[in-house]
Amino acid sequence: MRSAGTQRRGAADRPPRASVTSAVEVRRSNRRSRTVSAYREGDRTIVLIPARMSEAEERRWVGVMLDKLAAQESKRVFGDSELAERAERLSAQYFEGRARPVSVRWVTNQNTRWGSCTPAEGSIRLSHRLQGMPEYVVDYVLVHELAHLLVPGHGPRFWRLLEAYPRTERARGYLEGVVAADRLPHLPAARGE
Repeated sequence: MRSAGTQRRGAADRPPRASVTSAVEVRRSNRRSRTVSAYREGDRTIVLIPARMSEAEERRWVGVMLDKLAAQESKRVFGDSELAERAERLSAQYFEGRARPVSVRWVTNQNTRWGSCTPAEGSIRLSHRLQGMPEYVVDYVLVHELAHLLVPGHGPRFWRLLEAYPRTERARGYLEGVVAADRLPHLPAARGE
């Protein structure tokens, strides 16, 4: 519900920003005089700003707040119980709750895979290397493994299930970048550095 004195702007009202990973909604408020804040609401990012801000200030602050949220999310590490809760929420959101893992946990023995699933046991394991990566990447790997509870292989039916997750391509690109960076030659530091 919108209070009087609050104006909303959708992402379509602004030029696109390359780092945006979700829809951005800007809410202007006459009661807000100086502070700017932002939070995630599902797949949307809500940015709260003073009504008096110019368009240029709005664009700058949206960028600052998106970067700040991304930095906070990249530092966040969840435990096994929170990981299981995320899996349950993602199953409800993308698979109507049909993917029901018995266990979801972090493991340290997966260095060549991001995650694995044993459908017969209902177990999902995520590599500890995902810890500290952006939440949308961890969520993608969870959605990928949840889909394996419904479709064991990587055939067309499996990939159609993953189309429900809106950040699939972005997350896959991120993970491919991590793998590529690991393969780059590690040059010795120059003297004096």
